[in-house]
Amino acid sequence: MASDRTPVSTPAFWDELYASSQDGWELGGPAPALVARLDAGLSLPRGARVAVPGAGRGHDARGYEVVGFDFAEAAVREARRLAADEGAPVIFEQRDVFTLAADYGGAFDAVWEYTCFCAIDPDRRLEYAQVLHDILRPGGLLLGCFYPLREGTDGPPFPVSRDSIDVALAPRFDILEEAPPAASPARRRGLEWLVLARRRAS
Repeated sequence: MASDRTPVSTPAFWDELYASSQDGWELGGPAPALVARLDAGLSLPRGARVAVPGAGRGHDARGYEVVGFDFAEAAVREARRLAADEGAPVIFEQRDVFTLAADYGGAFDAVWEYTCFCAIDPDRRLEYAQVLHDILRPGGLLLGCFYPLREGTDGPPFPVSRDSIDVALAPRFDILEEAPPAASPARRRGLEWLVLARRRAS
C-alpha cells in the first residue's frame, strides 16, 4: 500500500541510509549510460543549464551549467565537497524535488534523470514527470536512464517497466529515442532503459 512507502518522502529516511552506509546505489563515478550518450553527442546550446534531480554525491553533475538537487543533507554536503575538490563549478541544493517548479519554472535546457524515478513513491511518478516538464524550457530535453527493469513492488529502488515510463512521460514529452544504454554498471546490465525525450510546449 502507498502508506508503506511514506518514509521515502522524508529527508530523514535518506539521511539514515547515508549515515548507515546503506547507499547501495552509489557508483563512485558518473553513470556509464550518461557518459556513453554524451560521448555519442547530445544537441544542447552553448552554456546550457542542466538539472540533476536526486543527484546524490553529484558524480553526474558535471559539464554544462549544472544544478544538482537532493533530499538528503548528507548527500548535498558530500557532493559539495567532491565538487570543490575537483574544482567543478556545480551548484547543489538540498530540496524536495517536488517543489522545484516554484523556483525553477522553465529554467533548464535539459534534465538528467537517473535513480530518482525509482527512489520516489511510485504513486508520485506522474507528479514527478510534471515537475520535470515544468522546470524545462519548451523544447528542452530529458535524458533518463530508468532502473531497475524488473517485476515486483519492493523498494527503493522501486521496480520500473517500459510501460510505467511511457505512462509517466507520454502526456508531457515526445519520445525521441529509447533503447538499452550503450553502457551500464556490471550489476545493472539488462536492468536499465535509456530514454531521450523532448518537452512539449504545453
